[in-house]
Amino acid sequence: MQSRRLLILLVAVGMALTGLTSASPPVPSGERDLGQTVIEPGYDVRSGNLIYIMTPTGARSPSHADVHAISPLYIVVYPNSAANSVGTMNCAHDGGDNCPDHGPGISDLAQTVVPGVYGNGVWGHDHIMDGPGGDEFNVTWNVVVVLFTNAAAANTHVTTETQLDAVLDAGDAFTIETPTIIHGNIVSSAAYRRAAPVLPVQ
Repeated sequence: MQSRRLLILLVAVGMALTGLTSASPPVPSGERDLGQTVIEPGYDVRSGNLIYIMTPTGARSPSHADVHAISPLYIVVYPNSAANSVGTMNCAHDGGDNCPDHGPGISDLAQTVVPGVYGNGVWGHDHIMDGPGGDEFNVTWNVVVVLFTNAAAANTHVTTETQLDAVLDAGDAFTIETPTIIHGNIVSSAAYRRAAPVLPVQ
């Protein structure tokens, strides 16, 4: 009887430990300061895996960048109605914007251009870009905003080029190429974790 109780206890402890180790870590969200730089999460268009982009604080758009050395950085914007479907965003807008150097402007753009989708609020946005080894991987990026044309389509969490092409080809989303060009390097998740979260703005 004693050995059976011990076996049951060991099994229970093992199941508990398995649950702890298999739990998914929280999805990173928001900008973080590290020295004179800002780090924020994004997605690699080829795999949908998380990557981290670091930009100099207060850096101006380069005015003489070689057009062949500029790649698109897509900012896919989601309305509040999609919150339960898409979950945590690279940058949250609702309840306090945790990417204050560009989030409020992105939110205003979405609500102004497509009020039928974003009029009740903007949940957040993700960054989608070509990661290291990709054909369009660079250190200079042109910001391209992606807005949905209907609320139903916004329930799809777009993290890859295949998904992005699908919603664009179906007319469920469209792009706005902005004049904003930034320098950004890919860094490790460890660098992101070391950095200090910025204060959200309302």
